[in-house]
Amino acid sequence: MKVEQFYTGCLAEAAYYIESNGEAAVIDPLRDVEPYIEKAKANNAKIKYVLETHFHADFVSGHLELAKRSGATIVYGPTAKPDFDAYIAADNEVLKVGNVSIQVLHTPGHTLESSTFLLKDEHGKDYAIFTGDTLFLGDVGRPDLAQKAGSITQEDLAGWLYDSLRNKIMPLADDVIVYPGHGAGSACGKKMAAETTGTLGEQKRTNYALRADMTREEFIAEVTAGLMPPPQYFPKNALLNKMGYDSIDQVRQKGLRALSVRAFKAAWEGEGAIVLDTRHQDEFVKGFIPGSIFVGIHDTFAPWVGALVEDLNIPILFVCAPGREREVVDRLARVGYDNPIGYLEGGFQAWVDANEEVDTIEEIDAKAFEAIYNSRPVNLLDVRRVSEYNAQHIVGAQSFPLDYINRNMSEVDRHKEYFLHCAGGYRSMIAASILRTRGFQHLINIRSGFRALQEETNLPMTEYVEQITEL
Repeated sequence: MKVEQFYTGCLAEAAYYIESNGEAAVIDPLRDVEPYIEKAKANNAKIKYVLETHFHADFVSGHLELAKRSGATIVYGPTAKPDFDAYIAADNEVLKVGNVSIQVLHTPGHTLESSTFLLKDEHGKDYAIFTGDTLFLGDVGRPDLAQKAGSITQEDLAGWLYDSLRNKIMPLADDVIVYPGHGAGSACGKKMAAETTGTLGEQKRTNYALRADMTREEFIAEVTAGLMPPPQYFPKNALLNKMGYDSIDQVRQKGLRALSVRAFKAAWEGEGAIVLDTRHQDEFVKGFIPGSIFVGIHDTFAPWVGALVEDLNIPILFVCAPGREREVVDRLARVGYDNPIGYLEGGFQAWVDANEEVDTIEEIDAKAFEAIYNSRPVNLLDVRRVSEYNAQHIVGAQSFPLDYINRNMSEVDRHKEYFLHCAGGYRSMIAASILRTRGFQHLINIRSGFRALQEETNLPMTEYVEQITEL
C-alpha cells in the first residue's frame, strides 16, 4: 500500500494518491491532473476511483478531467447530486482498491454531502482518514458555506458537524492518521496548524473542537464565532464543481497565446480584458503597464485573484516572467478563471522596448517612513486582515484590508497621499496597483511591510493581543 500527499501551498490544499496491487484512488485532485496520471503510469497502476470529499468551494477540482483521462469512476458520499455521471456511495459503503479498502463515512456539517474516507490496510486495520474539510489539524471546517435561505442555517450545519465528529470520527483509534484537505492559510477554517498530517489521538488532545467535555451548544457557538464572509469566488467554484467545466486543455489553448505588444494592446481594448502582472513585486514597483494589476505568481496568486476579480468569465491578459506562462494559466484555472486570452510575448521588457508608456509606484523602506511619520501627519493604510490589525498596528494606521478593497473604496480619498503596508510587501503592492487603476496617484508603498516596521523602527504600536484569525 502506498499513500502520497500532493500538497499545493498556494491554495493550502492537499490531494491524495492511494495505491495497492496495481489499482489506485485519487482524493480531491486539482484541475491540472497530470501529476496523478504520471504517478500511476510510473507505478504501472490503474486509477480506479476519483474520490471527492465534497463540492469544493475554494478550488475547481480535477475530478472530471481525471475521470475522462483515466477511465476512473467519480465517487461522492450520500446526498451529493452532481450534474454529471458519478457514483453516489452509501454511508459506510466499502470500496476495494487492490488489497486495501476505503470505507465511506458520511460526515455532514461543512457541507451536506461532506464525507470522510477511512482507509483500511491489507489486514483490515483502520489506517488513515481523509477528512476533506470536515476535520483539519487544529480546527474543523467552517459551517457557513452550504446555508440555504430560510431552511438551513450555519447553526444547523455546525450541529451536524458536531454529530459527525462525535459519532463517526472520534470513536476511531488514536493511532489513525489524519490526512486533511487543507493546511494553514486556507480560508476553509479559522486556525489550522502548519502541519499537514497528524494522528487522531493528537487531535483529540489538542483540537479545540474535539474536546471530550464539549457540549453541542458550546461547539456551535465556538465554530461559528468570528466567521467573516467567504471570498466571493467560493460559491462560484462550488457551482462549477457540481455542474462541470471546460477541459483544462481548452483553457490552455486560449491562454497560451503569445501576443506582440500591438496585438496585446488590441486585445486589451477590443475584448474588455483586465491585465494581470504576475512578476515579483520588486520588479513591478520599478515599472509596469499603466492600468495593470499586480498579483505575483510567487505567492498566494490564485486565492487573491479569486478574492479580487469578481467576474470569473472576464477576459484576462497577463504579463509574466518568460517560462511561467503555463503556470499562470493553470493556477487561474484552479480557481475557475477559464478565460485567459493571451500573454505579452517577451514580457514587460517587450513593452519597454516598444517605447510604450510605463508607470511606477513610489516605495520607501521602514526607516524612511519612520522619519516621515515623526515629522508630519501621514495617512497610513494597513491592508492586512482585520485580525492582524487588531492584534497590533502602528498608532494612527487605518485598517483597509485587501480582502474587501472593492467594497471599501469609498473610505479613501483619491486626492490624498497614502502610505501602504501589509505584513511583508506582497499584499500592499496588490492594493497599490488596484488603487492606481482607480485614479489614486499619491501612493507610497512601505517595503517589507509590518515586519520591517517592527524590527527596524521605534514607531508607536498598539499592544500585541493574540487573535483568532478570521476567515
